[in-house]
Amino acid sequence: MNFFIWIVIAAAALAAGFIIGAIVSNYVRRLQRDAAAKDADRIRSNAEREAEHLLRDARVSAKGETIKMREECEEELKERRKEQANNEKRLVQREETLDRRAESLDAKVKNVERQEKEIDLLRERLSTREQELSKNISRQIDELERISGFSRDEAKEVLLEKLKDEVKNESGILIRNTLEEAKVRSEHEARRILTYAIQRYASDCTYERTTATIPLPNDEMKGRIIGREGRNIRAIEAATGVNILIDDTPEAVVISCFDPVRKEVARQLMERLIGDGRIHPTRVEELAKKITKELEDELYQVGEAAVLETGLTGVPPAVIKLLGRLKYRYSFSQNVLQHSLETAYFMGMIAAELGLDEKKAKRIGLFHDLGKAIDHEVEGPHAQIGADFLRKNNEAKDVIHAVAAHHGELEPESCYDILCSACDTLSASRPGARSETTELYLKRLEQLETIAHEFAGVESCFALQAGREVRVMVTPEKISEGEAQVLAKDICSRIEKEMTYPGQIKVTIIRETRSVEYAK
Repeated sequence: MNFFIWIVIAAAALAAGFIIGAIVSNYVRRLQRDAAAKDADRIRSNAEREAEHLLRDARVSAKGETIKMREECEEELKERRKEQANNEKRLVQREETLDRRAESLDAKVKNVERQEKEIDLLRERLSTREQELSKNISRQIDELERISGFSRDEAKEVLLEKLKDEVKNESGILIRNTLEEAKVRSEHEARRILTYAIQRYASDCTYERTTATIPLPNDEMKGRIIGREGRNIRAIEAATGVNILIDDTPEAVVISCFDPVRKEVARQLMERLIGDGRIHPTRVEELAKKITKELEDELYQVGEAAVLETGLTGVPPAVIKLLGRLKYRYSFSQNVLQHSLETAYFMGMIAAELGLDEKKAKRIGLFHDLGKAIDHEVEGPHAQIGADFLRKNNEAKDVIHAVAAHHGELEPESCYDILCSACDTLSASRPGARSETTELYLKRLEQLETIAHEFAGVESCFALQAGREVRVMVTPEKISEGEAQVLAKDICSRIEKEMTYPGQIKVTIIRETRSVEYAK
């Protein structure tokens, strides 16, 4: 019973505490709401005061900006009004200028119209005068035809023929004077350059040709060279690719071959066999291989020495080897390797004088006859063969073209092409450089005289100075002084076209008139 009472009392206390807590909580909330309302009113009033201040400041600032903008607009308006006034003033001045120009143009138009009228009058007068002159000329032509006995066409032909002869004579004289003046200047400059080049290069005049005749110690050696049933000589010919001629010449045999290198191999082989005394096929093959290898090494060293001597760089080994083969190649008793070196030196010196590339000029000069090393193996002219070989070895295009064109097979494209041809001729035609057979010499002289005789008006001609000059006597009644110069030029053109010769050939035309009278 007491426990139940305590439970009721606790429940009542709990309910009373809950009710009191709710009342207190409501009271606290009401106090908080009142405080918040007061804070809100205070904040609102502060915000309104700040807004009023900001609005007042903004109004003051806007008023100042407005006044400033108004002043700027007024200044700009003043400037525009001033500029407009200036433009109006300029327009007025332009209108005045245009008015004056219009007046001037009107005056000029009137003047032109007046001049056109005067020109029309002059044309009418000229037309009348032309008609009168035409009638007078016709009467004079008729009178001239009557007096001369020639018609107009006949007189025109006679006059044209006379003018043609006079013009031809005068043109020949003019050509001769111009050529003589150019020749004097060019010869002076050419002599200076060539003299400078030649005095700097010193070389032998002639070179010994490799002999193909092998001397023997005695006639018994011929039999040992031939061998039993000719086996030794056949082995030598098979190993070297040459022909060995055994004739009646005592104590000598002759080696014949178009390839100068194979001929040199055979010569050295024969000399070693003769000196050693052991001659049999096995020995021949061993020595031939050994000599061939030694000669190849020697030729490469010779080619390399030529390249180093001229100061060239970047030369392929195949070109160096082929260049060395020229050591045993001769042209009219002139060694081709020495000729190539000489041409390279001449080209380098003259190129330096002319302001050209000295290295390139030397390269062209050294390589220009490269084709002669293999022209017995490949068909075609040696200039083209050498150019093709250089092209396969990636040589420069201008060097290839100069090599191909140095004998006139191609048209020259640069100064180097012409320089190569000139220096090649200079090296080949200088005194003592080459020898020529009597038959070829006489044939060239005969051909010179034959070409000159074929021209009309030539009485006689003579080849002089070993074919370096041809003197032509002409009939003075058929060849005038001016025509003589034209004739000399025509003969030179024929010689250049039909003949092959070193250096140059001088053509001299001799024309003289002799008047003979006898005193009685």
